Amino acid sequence: MPVKNRFADLHDEIAAWRQDIHQNPEILFETHRTSALVADKLKEFGCDEIVTGVGRTGVVGVIQGKSNTSGKVIGLRADMDALPIQEATGLDYASKVDGAMHACGHDGHTAMLLGAAKYLSETRNFDGTAVLIFQPAEEGGGGGKEMCDDGLMDRWGIQEVYGMHNWPGLPLGHFSIRAGAFFAAVDTYEITFEGKGGHAAKPHETVDTTVMSAQAVLALQTVASRNADPSDEIVVSVTSFETSSNAFNVIPQKVLLKGTVRTMSDAMRDLAEIRIKEICKGVALTFGGSVIVNYHRGYPRMVNSEEQTAFAAKVAHSINGQCEDAPVTMGGEDFAYLLEERPGAYILVGNGDTAKVHHPEYNFSDDAIPAGCSWWAEIIEQRMPSI
Repeated sequence: MPVKNRFADLHDEIAAWRQDIHQNPEILFETHRTSALVADKLKEFGCDEIVTGVGRTGVVGVIQGKSNTSGKVIGLRADMDALPIQEATGLDYASKVDGAMHACGHDGHTAMLLGAAKYLSETRNFDGTAVLIFQPAEEGGGGGKEMCDDGLMDRWGIQEVYGMHNWPGLPLGHFSIRAGAFFAAVDTYEITFEGKGGHAAKPHETVDTTVMSAQAVLALQTVASRNADPSDEIVVSVTSFETSSNAFNVIPQKVLLKGTVRTMSDAMRDLAEIRIKEICKGVALTFGGSVIVNYHRGYPRMVNSEEQTAFAAKVAHSINGQCEDAPVTMGGEDFAYLLEERPGAYILVGNGDTAKVHHPEYNFSDDAIPAGCSWWAEIIEQRMPSI
């Protein structure tokens, strides 16, 4: 069963929705325009139920099949939010919002799920209920958790849930997936070292926080290289080094370090937090300063269910004849919260040879639309076949 012909017919219309969303990016929970557009389209399609304001600005649409003897309820989720990045694509439909752009393809995800919603509303060739989930704040805001906390799963009786993300570097329209742990847990930290500031010409009269913090940056690399088993996946990155003074002749009183930790197991997550705190305390003591470590646990690791992953791969294979085994990725994904509540699977669809996500020159490829829409629709039709 190849790409559905209906999506070839709808391609230009879906691409126009996508490009409109791309021109008007909204960050985190501020997806007011996008959410309204989604709700209006779902109403136009004839969805049986449309609810806004779930998880602050999330939208849920419900489509009933021609029959419902199975009692099955399947959820499909797309994210809507953009990133705080200045676009550099030069596209005719480039972002009109300064400092914001769809640099991760959520415009494409939303448009593809809308395309599937239009098709499913037209045909209703399934036995059960499809619940379409349009989520805000995937990019660090935890919108998935907000929607779950708002009763997403129980309110609509969702039994399984499926998600999708475009993937630059994967051939256009091809699919890739893996069972089990797929995306990493994402934690962040802020480390404040304090010493004794003073004149740069008299370092012996100071407790130099720049040297202290530089030592800590190097020492933190040993969490992965010397504390973790080499077979375990862990990344510890220091991403910001900010001194309290930026003068040429001043040794600063304080230095603030920021960074992220990515892990694929609870044991590594616990180890990283403990060792970061111990290392920083030891470095501060060695240099005669003090330190405060604020460690924040963010998205949990995303774990695909075995049965649903096998089914998702089967559907993908039916669309383009293959579905590759995906490697573990140390990126984070708040679809993890939905998978903590219900079994399901998250798949990657190829975006071709494009700039990577989160890059100012990235753009979602509209040529991926037919494959993505077909996968959404087939998940519903094959999981809940019409009788």
